[in-house]
Amino acid sequence: MSAFDEDRLAELIGALPPAPEAWVRAAQELPSARTELDEIVARAEADAQFRRALIDDLEATLAREGYEPDRPLVNALRRRFADS
Repeated sequence: MSAFDEDRLAELIGALPPAPEAWVRAAQELPSARTELDEIVARAEADAQFRRALIDDLEATLAREGYEPDRPLVNALRRRFADS
């Protein structure tokens, strides 16, 4: 990309309105949400009883184990364990 193209691109990006605050918060929360999801999946892979409890009653098991069963986490886990 030439310097002119980079300058023009920077100008166009600068003219965009700021991202909505909810988008910014969601982007900031992604790393910790991913870590939590990975932790739950790893535990389920290592512990058959925990995995069965997740499959039988996902939201209650998450709450009982100290996780916040929010919609994105629940949906991601349902997709992950759909074949179980």
